[in-house]
Amino acid sequence: MKLLVIGGGGREHALAWKLIQSPRVLKVFVAPGNAGTAQEHGLENIPLTSTPDLIAFVKNENIEFTVVGPEAPLAEGIVDAFHAANLKIFGPTQQAAQLEISKTYAKAFMQRHAIPTADYASFSDAKLAHGHIDNKGVPIVIKANGLAAGKGVVVATTIEEAHAAVDNLLVTKQHGGAGSEIIIEEFLEGVEISFIVMADGKNVLPLATSQDHKRLLDGDQGPNTGGMGAYSPTPFITPEIHAKIMREVIDPVIQGMQHEALSYTGFLYAGLMLTTDKQIKVLEFNCRMGDPETQPIMLRLKSDLSILIDHALKGTLDNAEVNWDRRTALGVIMAAYGYPEQPRKGDVIHGLTDRPPELQDTNGFHIFHSGTSLSGNNSDEIVTAGGRVLCITAFGDNIKLAQQNTYRLANQINFSGSQMRDDIGYHGINYQQKQ
Repeated sequence: MKLLVIGGGGREHALAWKLIQSPRVLKVFVAPGNAGTAQEHGLENIPLTSTPDLIAFVKNENIEFTVVGPEAPLAEGIVDAFHAANLKIFGPTQQAAQLEISKTYAKAFMQRHAIPTADYASFSDAKLAHGHIDNKGVPIVIKANGLAAGKGVVVATTIEEAHAAVDNLLVTKQHGGAGSEIIIEEFLEGVEISFIVMADGKNVLPLATSQDHKRLLDGDQGPNTGGMGAYSPTPFITPEIHAKIMREVIDPVIQGMQHEALSYTGFLYAGLMLTTDKQIKVLEFNCRMGDPETQPIMLRLKSDLSILIDHALKGTLDNAEVNWDRRTALGVIMAAYGYPEQPRKGDVIHGLTDRPPELQDTNGFHIFHSGTSLSGNNSDEIVTAGGRVLCITAFGDNIKLAQQNTYRLANQINFSGSQMRDDIGYHGINYQQKQ
């Protein structure tokens, strides 16, 4: 069979890379893809982004099913359009995807279905928002209501920082229409964790647990980003916490969607805060796989992803079995100069084929591309083409060893102005040392 993955980031590279490993899959097209998917065996980039063009391509190529990677096509209603054309596509409808598209919608949905989340208020008037901050004090969290590529969140620790965040979103429109309305939330103490499942409208299949690192700099300092690295599994999600998340968050979402006549099919990502008193609070929902969590999760997946998605599309996820590599996988993002505000493009990437002696086993790692493209001057030359450029991902028998292997590989790669955290996985390492 032939498949299509929509998107051009690291998440899409990882999904396509995993799908082509299936003996059932002849080719995976990636639209539009990146330099990594261009060079991956069995993958082929296609320069299409509009929904009508993609529908025509799928019909012409007899694509078995399509997988949506990023949020923007979901927000534009690509799933609805594919359904109308009687084509199989894995992702939620535009209405169901409001869980991610609109934070005010998500908050109201959680209230309706008793899903635990932080207290909040929404504002479109800057003066009222400033007054609310003066009344509540800091620390406090300010979020753009709409889609902002993971960068529309400010955790303000000073009053000045909080007021500046309001002005950036509501007055100067730093994120355009995404910030025409904002959410101001209570600050939650605890550990942030990621929990991703597949859903078929009724049944749910949990994927491997993971933990993302959102801040740009070591020690969780600096501005929020789309994510600077992740590892899987995370020791913070014990069997008891896992059951609690399913019971208090995931099941109520799927059942709530059914109750509101909105069947949810697709990946569902819950960004969660595990509070200091072991409570679970939802920070955000994404209606797709997380990036960079997808990369280490796909590295660990031993099952055939095409079969799992087949089950989801047929409504038989309750019959699906999923197996994971027992090892830890850890991914580190190499970001462009100027990321996250103004990433520079066009820097040549060196060392992509270099291998440290410890990583001669090619099954022990993978380099997933995000913001990369092939140089127009030299087809063998790969250059930066976005904010997050690469996700260097490797295995280890525990978090510490996975961290060491990943950084050995990452340190072989360089490009001008590259940014990389040196401590991905440190939360889990510290936690295990205390046990």
